Order: sequence, then structure tokens, then C-alpha cells
Amino acid sequence: MREEQQKKNIRTIGIMMALTLLGKVLGLVRDILLGQNFATGMAADAFMTASRIPRNFFDAIFASAISASFIPVFNEYLEKQGKEEAFRLSSAFITLMTLLTAAFSALGMLFAEPLTALLADGFDAQTAALCAQLLRVLFPTVLFTGLAFSLVGILQSLGEFNIPALLSTASNAVIILYYLLFVRRFGVMGLAFAFLAGWSVQVLIQLPALRRFGYRWSPLLRHEGLHKIILLAGPVLVSTWVQPLNLTVATRYASHIAGGASALEYANTLYTIVSGVFVLSIANVIFPEMSRYAARADETAMGESISGTLSAMLFLLAPMAAGLSTLARPVVRLLYERGEWGADSTELTAGALAFLSLGMLGYGVQIILSRAFYAEQKGKEPLVAGAVSVIVNIILCQLMSPLLGLRGLALASAVSLILPALVLLFAAARRYRGLLSREAVTDVAKMLVASALMGAAVWYAYGALDARLSDGTAARVLLVAVPTLLGVVIYMILAVLLRIGTVGQIKALLRGRKPS
Repeated sequence: MREEQQKKNIRTIGIMMALTLLGKVLGLVRDILLGQNFATGMAADAFMTASRIPRNFFDAIFASAISASFIPVFNEYLEKQGKEEAFRLSSAFITLMTLLTAAFSALGMLFAEPLTALLADGFDAQTAALCAQLLRVLFPTVLFTGLAFSLVGILQSLGEFNIPALLSTASNAVIILYYLLFVRRFGVMGLAFAFLAGWSVQVLIQLPALRRFGYRWSPLLRHEGLHKIILLAGPVLVSTWVQPLNLTVATRYASHIAGGASALEYANTLYTIVSGVFVLSIANVIFPEMSRYAARADETAMGESISGTLSAMLFLLAPMAAGLSTLARPVVRLLYERGEWGADSTELTAGALAFLSLGMLGYGVQIILSRAFYAEQKGKEPLVAGAVSVIVNIILCQLMSPLLGLRGLALASAVSLILPALVLLFAAARRYRGLLSREAVTDVAKMLVASALMGAAVWYAYGALDARLSDGTAARVLLVAVPTLLGVVIYMILAVLLRIGTVGQIKALLRGRKPS
């Protein structure tokens, strides 16, 4: 049974990765068009900060209640009390979420100027005024995000992953259409309205799928399950402040660097495209499954799920982190350097991307293990890890920003992902035996060695090609493609030669046999 579930998960994750990749590619096209039209200038700084502030507040306040509290309790009701009662719970939760996010959006619009002054205190008067205007348009995205995420939790718990994976594709398509047809006429202010329209589409495209499952929303405000969600959300809420709070701190420091706020956002977008396609696709499939194991108190299945997920994920993330860090400059140059975007913007963004990439493994481990603890309705461990992350990030931003500028902020972000990941890993190892076995630790060490050797080869190949090729679109493509393909080949050869256990497990699953 577990073998069949593993094969089903692999197929589902594969489809989700393809759909998520499509959305991420369109998101990249969206940002390329942003860079082409606004580069890292005043309008880009103002817009990216204004779009980041509502997202950070949503992630800090509401995302935890949905992903870490609502979904486990909803799955518990599905398992123990059936679909009808689970749907009643979801109706009450969505009603509450709608009221709260609507009120929060109104407050954000009302206090746009003080928020800008607090969170981007390095902006000059003109940039700050534009940022506040954009905030008033963009804060209602909190309402649409809350609705969209709540519906995603329901669909994924019911086994529907494809529609949720298409959300970013739909919203990015709306925004790209704006760039192609209207940006010259309505500029950056019109872009804010296009973002708002894109988020509303994310809600609308889920409704037909929900109807197929027989879901109907009812305007309820009372349900016994809400009390459990709220109690669970308490410690979870604090622990999930980590990423948005860290990004808010970094953005505040970056606002003192010319073009820093937008360059950091461009770099973060590229970083999340590479890491998010794999990590979030895996996490979104595994989390409802973990929640069901937790509801059944099946610790063996839970431990196997965590161990297998981490092993496969790290096998992919280690070479990605090394490759992206090494090729940050040619990647940014290929994707963005056109129109208003010049070499200075490339250097600023590439420097941030190279250092951000160093935290990719920490990001992956933190996401998976946090979901595992949330599935068991335990928030203490993520809370402790989150406190470590926030403290380390604030200290390092203060120390590293004067020394390394934007690169220092990116390095602070990377370290603040790695340390809490280690805290969670040791906490999980105490609960699930074998998670830090000698074989598992040796495998990860081999992955890191193979990735480092691959990174060195990629760096050498890039340098050799760069010295021989003149500038141009074809040359820029080759400077990314050739070292990347070489890196993939070298990593796979090293993985086989070093006998990394994950290789054998992946082969066995693909051949339909039970992994050893």
C-alpha cells in the first residue's frame, strides 16, 4: 500500500512540478517585463515594496491559520466525521477569514503612509509617496489571497492538486497581458490594478472544481472546529512570522541602497522560482498526507514519509543551489539585461542572488519539517526555530549590510534559513528514529561534495566560455546552457560514483519496485 502511495505521489508531484514550473516561468516573464520597463529605478523600488508589504503581512498573520491550522483540522474532520461536516467547518473558516482579511485590507489602505515610512525608511519623498499610493491599490490582495489559499487547502485535502498548481499561471497571464497592451498608457499605477485583478482570478478559477466535489459555501460563523483551529494557530502564528518578518527587515535595510529594494526582490523571485517549483510542489502534496497519518496516529508512516521526502528533495536542491550561486551573473544578464536594465542592475541583482542561493537547502528542510510538525498539530518546535531565525537575521543584517551591502542582506537571509532548519532537524530526529542515521548523514555529505565539485566545474566552464564569446543573445544563452548541462552530467556521474543512496531509491520507484 505504501509503495502504491509513493508511486502515486511521484506522479502527482511530477504533474504539479510541471504546472508550477509553467506558473513560475510566466512569473519570470512578468518580472522580465517589469525589469524591461522599470529596471531598478524609483518606480520599481516603490512597486516592489508596495507589493511585498501586503504579502508579508498576509504570510505573517493569515497564512499560518490556513496552511498550518485549518488544513490539519479539516483533514481530521474528513477522516473522522465525513465530508459534510468538514465542509461545514470550511464554510465557517472561510467566513471568518473573509471578514478578517477585509478589515485588515481596509486598515492597510488607511495607514499606507505610516507603513511606508516604517518599512522603507530609506526612500526619498517621491518614492515614498508613490509607494503609499500603490499600497492603497494593492492591500486588497490580502482579501483575495486569503480566499484563494483557503480554497486551495480544501481542494488539496480532497486530492485535487492540478487546479491549485495553475493559480499562479492564471494570475501571471493577466499581468503579462497588461504589460503587452496597457503599460505604456497606464504605467506602474495600472500595474497595481492588474496585480489585484490577477489575484481575484485565482479565486474564481477554483470554484468549478469545488462544485464538482459537491462543495457549497454557507455563511456560517460558528463551528466547534474553529475553536481548535484558533488554539492551534497561536504558536503556529508566531513561528510563521519568520519569513515575512525577515523579508521586511531586509527590505527596510535595502531601501537605503540605490535600487536595492527592487534588486533584492528580483533576486528573491529567481531564487524562489528555482527552489519553489520543487520544494512547494513536494510540500503541497505531502502535507495533506502527513495530516492524515497524524489523524490516524501512524508514526511509522509519518517517519517514512518525512525521511523519503527530505532525501529526494536534498538530492535535487544541493546541485541547484551550487549551480544558481555560480551562474547568478549570466542568468540575471540573460533574463533581464535589456531595455531600461543595464549592467549596474545586473551586478546588484546577481550579487544578491548568489548569496541567497546558499540558503536553498535550509529553505527546503525548514518547509518540509515545519509542515510535519504542523500536521501533528505541534507548534512549539517551529516556534523555537523561528525565534532563532529572526534573531540571527536582525543581527546579521545590522552587521553585514555595512560590509557587503545588498550581498550582506542576502547572506543574512541564507544563514537565517540554515540555522532554524538545523533546529527543526534535530527536533524531528528525536521523534523519528533513523532520520539522522549514519547512512542518511553520509548521503547528505556525499550530495554536498558532489555539488561542490559540480559547482567548481561549472564555474570553470563559464569562465572559459565567457573569455571566448562576444556579447549577444546567442552568447548569453550559451553561457547559461552549456555550464548547466555540464553540471547536470557531472553531478549525476558523481552521484553514481559516490553511491548516493537516493539514486538507488529513485531508480527502484521509477521501475515500480519497492525501495530498499
